[in-house]
Amino acid sequence: MADAAQRLRSLAEQVLGAPLPVRLRAWDGSQAGPPDAPALVVRNRRALRRMLFKPGELGLARAWVSGDLDVEGDLYTVLDAMAGLVWERGEDARTLRQAVRDPAVRAAVRDLLRLAGPPVPPTPPREEMRRPRRHLHTRRTDKRAISHHYDVGNDFYEIVLGPSMVYSCAYWDDAGTLETAQRDKLELVCAKLGLKEGQRLLDVGCGWGSMAIHAAREHGVSVVGVTLSQEQAAYARKRVADAGLTDRVEIRVQDYRDVVDGPYDAISSIGMAEHVGAERYLEYARQLYALLKPGGRLLNHQIARRPQRDESAYQVDEFIDSYVFPDGELAPIGTTVTQLERAGFEVRDVESIREHYARTLRRWVANLEDDWDRAVGLTSPGRARVWLLYMAASALAFERNRIGVNQVLAIRTPASGASGLALRPRTWHG
Repeated sequence: MADAAQRLRSLAEQVLGAPLPVRLRAWDGSQAGPPDAPALVVRNRRALRRMLFKPGELGLARAWVSGDLDVEGDLYTVLDAMAGLVWERGEDARTLRQAVRDPAVRAAVRDLLRLAGPPVPPTPPREEMRRPRRHLHTRRTDKRAISHHYDVGNDFYEIVLGPSMVYSCAYWDDAGTLETAQRDKLELVCAKLGLKEGQRLLDVGCGWGSMAIHAAREHGVSVVGVTLSQEQAAYARKRVADAGLTDRVEIRVQDYRDVVDGPYDAISSIGMAEHVGAERYLEYARQLYALLKPGGRLLNHQIARRPQRDESAYQVDEFIDSYVFPDGELAPIGTTVTQLERAGFEVRDVESIREHYARTLRRWVANLEDDWDRAVGLTSPGRARVWLLYMAASALAFERNRIGVNQVLAIRTPASGASGLALRPRTWHG
């Protein structure tokens, strides 16, 4: 039976209601579609069972992570071509069930069931985090979610992130390397915070310590960095010691809700607020407000999604939730600003740096691909495939304005109303 590719292609086009924009290659050697186009490769029948038992994005993700589904050719091209048919249209199990009401599609599905082999659901890849979605964003569940994402191994992150070990959007100019762009981002944050020698900075979600080290070394501030990741903390402490900054930088394994040694002159929260969740965001904002002294500044660097007509219909991306950022949630920038203001902050500046993140992610993808065998050896083939897919897809999402990233500068303005900002504050752009 050397026609599996054509049969699969026909079914996909019936369900999606549009031509499949990529070539399809099946386990039996058959191919269907434009001969010069990059290909989706269905390596075995198990890939079909994964998608049949879990229709929609999660089934596709399981097939990809397990290696049952692959790409031949440029990954970005395939993801970009498929986005308009699947992810951007929100094809989920309900949508697919509606399509199956069509008699022709039902006949094709029966054919697919015969093609898929034994009707036994495959075991999900071990890289998938499975848990009931209740009691989100407690201290316990947040610690578990952070560990799932960040305790993959510091050596693995060194491959992806490079020497800077900064896991957030860099700040690019027309030229320059990833390292200089990450240094420029850290300096941009310090400039917006107006850091001065002798001040105290709280770095919430301090990662591997890059912001804490930069602020202490370049601006003479004392820094407390907090993270929920044991591996990050151990790595950051060693970097702090190697830099000779143990007298000015303290790294703690601590939930931001448990920080009680304020007030601080400034707070940086870079790529952390996405983990907070909508139900806890006002609590997060109020906690940071309480930790600042009057006149103190917060720099909140956070990924944002586009607003929906019905915000109650928002659902967390299944692939991201199961494999990348468990319990992570994105909010529109307007919602974030509103919550900060409700907590008492005066929001003084919002800067979108969306294109910068697309460029950063493409560099991380290149780093991973350039050292693929070692990355697989340090983690697992499935884990490396998770990171490859999520970073490549995210790069396209930033480029196409499906998601963005913003730096929000907010102040705990004192009763006098004096913000402490210059009349033309954007001198940090140089």
